[in-house]
Amino acid sequence: MTEQRRGLWLGVGAYFIWGLFPLYWRLLKPAGALEILAHRMIWSFVFVGLLLAALRQWSWLRTLSRRALATLALAAVVISVNWGTFIYGVNSDRVVETSLGYFINPLISVLLGVVVLGERLRGLQWVAVGIGALAVVVLTVDYGRPPWIALTLAFSFGTYGLLKKTAGAPAAEGLAVESGLLAPLALGYVVWLERTGEATFGHVSFGHALLMIGAGVATAIPLLLFAGAANRIPLTTLGVLQYLAPLMQLAIGVLVLREPMPPARLAGFALVWLALTIFTVDGLRTHRRQLAEAAEAVC
Repeated sequence: MTEQRRGLWLGVGAYFIWGLFPLYWRLLKPAGALEILAHRMIWSFVFVGLLLAALRQWSWLRTLSRRALATLALAAVVISVNWGTFIYGVNSDRVVETSLGYFINPLISVLLGVVVLGERLRGLQWVAVGIGALAVVVLTVDYGRPPWIALTLAFSFGTYGLLKKTAGAPAAEGLAVESGLLAPLALGYVVWLERTGEATFGHVSFGHALLMIGAGVATAIPLLLFAGAANRIPLTTLGVLQYLAPLMQLAIGVLVLREPMPPARLAGFALVWLALTIFTVDGLRTHRRQLAEAAEAVC
């Protein structure tokens, strides 16, 4: 198997696992979103810490600058908002809305590039962003409110990606720092739940406790698969693969969990898909043109 094909399968594996997350988080009921989030932080740190210890990769931490540490600390806060919102959305029967957040995330990432990094958009990219904004308006009318869960997920994950790009940290090491910074707070919250008699961990069943611990493993594995894919396949391929997870989440929400999909909501999603199609086609065409220009320059 070639490295590129291996990278493709690693990417598919990462997004496939992320696509199944709605089913996993629902298994953790009756735990609340904050308790699940706290255990996700704690066990992510434990799992990644053991992995780095086994691979003897802790030396990277010695080269971590204060600026990178501060960036990762901010990234930890942002990703905790993302994780908590997603868990809340899943366990409050809004899986369809959570999928919307990851559908519009690429458009939000482009906007962040313009606002924060001063990047310029091509004409078709502006068209895609405009159609995406129209989709949000349509969905706001359908829901009777702005799709806050979707917007929070999109903006938080877009911001997280921007911060991670700035920090330049490897996947496992970055997650170890982020979860390590959050773990003491998470542990304090878990202890408080136990003292007040509101904890579910260890009080529901042995299987439930194992699933709560497994939240850390489920968090780390797709991130490691994604890192392996990113090192082997072009970003354009990875960009197309990213739609697999929200497609699976949407299918789970509509077909498995029987969440409603009225015509107006379907129209809003259709506009999002149109925007993403334009965005993806433009990206692929630009990438091919750049490759051709590079080849001509070499000749």
